Amino acid sequence: MKYFDNKVKDVTIAYIGGGSRGWAWTFMTDLAREERMSGTIRLYDIDRKASENNAIIGNHISEKKEAVGKWKYEVYDTLKDALTGADFVVISIMPGTFDEMAIDVHMPERLGIYQSVGDTAGPGGMIRALRTLPMFVEFAEAIKKYSPDAWVINYTNPMTLCVKILYHVYPEIKAFGCCHEVFGTQNVLAGILKKEGYVKEDIDRHDIHVNVLGINHFTWFDYASYKGLDLFPIYKKYVDEHMAEGYDSSDTENWANKCFACKHRVKMDLFRRFGLIAAAGDRHLAEFMPGDSYLKDPETVESWDFGLTSVDWRKQDLKNRLERARKLASFEEEVKLEPTGEEGILLIKALCGLERVVSNVNIPNTSLQISNLPKEAVVETNAVFERDAIRPVFAGKIPENVLALIKPHVENHERILKASLTYDKSLVYEAFKNDPLVKGRASDKEIEKLADDMIEATKKYLPTGWK
Repeated sequence: MKYFDNKVKDVTIAYIGGGSRGWAWTFMTDLAREERMSGTIRLYDIDRKASENNAIIGNHISEKKEAVGKWKYEVYDTLKDALTGADFVVISIMPGTFDEMAIDVHMPERLGIYQSVGDTAGPGGMIRALRTLPMFVEFAEAIKKYSPDAWVINYTNPMTLCVKILYHVYPEIKAFGCCHEVFGTQNVLAGILKKEGYVKEDIDRHDIHVNVLGINHFTWFDYASYKGLDLFPIYKKYVDEHMAEGYDSSDTENWANKCFACKHRVKMDLFRRFGLIAAAGDRHLAEFMPGDSYLKDPETVESWDFGLTSVDWRKQDLKNRLERARKLASFEEEVKLEPTGEEGILLIKALCGLERVVSNVNIPNTSLQISNLPKEAVVETNAVFERDAIRPVFAGKIPENVLALIKPHVENHERILKASLTYDKSLVYEAFKNDPLVKGRASDKEIEKLADDMIEATKKYLPTGWK
């Protein structure tokens, strides 16, 4: 990297998963809109053709007059070549295919276990982790060898375990996980302020100051304010008056959640029950709770005004994105350079020394930023980003009633990490039985059979130790 006149040039970003049909275009858009940075994006993907398409798309975007950030997109065939000398590494991959995801999401339904996402918690999240973690072992080893000083930004789910394995393999790695779920709840609070007449204009969510506590996709606010206003009594009043209809966030929701709209009634109910503002989408929050609460059956899900996203829908969406990729690469369609709602580029700017930013981030709890979770847990809290440094903000203790909800998942992170490295099926059994979605929903024998069948169904993506 080279610094000149409050700008940074020749930044090298290795993008693992660079054939992405979706998030990559978001990344390209944000890069093109940032006038203080320029450099090279090295696209690496097991699907070389997809990377080649994205190189065409990215270079075309960079040629646009309105693209103030100029980047060169190149395709690389090996991790070694993509990583060597990189300043930043971005990881955004799909572990397996939607056929495997169909097993993750739908096979547990035979025991009456429903999942609204299936990529983080529950049986689906754990089996997805068993597929994903061996890939991240390879990434961590390659980063250690070829770009040991690079900052590593992970977007892949299950976020917590992906970050956890990176540090397990390479303890000195400078890695963190980015997630936009907190942003959506900031937008909800901003929208309530306007709807209830506290402000007349739209509010930038960055002006909603919050303290973030929890683990990825199960985050909570114990503090929220806007220019001197304590938002907790305002939120409580809104929940008390509007619980039945919820909050329509269609105009304020983060970009990635528009296809999965909810009325935020799950988070409102959690606020009533536990006193903190749950800060993720309802589809994610529901999966961390006992299976007889929000995900008891499809009718219960419907009654809470969110949805079970089927894998058939995801497969159709992939077809649509493949067609869009073709149109973008042939210039039949153009990427619009509009704000995306993501913060990755802002954080990269801060790490380059161009900004000082406070944002939510997933990193190990080694500074005990959440004082009553173990050091080895990967937690999501705020942190200060500045030149070549991330300094976690002390978030404090999680209240005991919420801590009791989080602990089973933290324990399962340890079990699944160890199971992935040792091929120990008994640890998977323990994790399934300990998961709140599963607990009490079937006999031990049925749960173990489910784990066996889910492992068998994804075995082609597992190391030989599982076979």
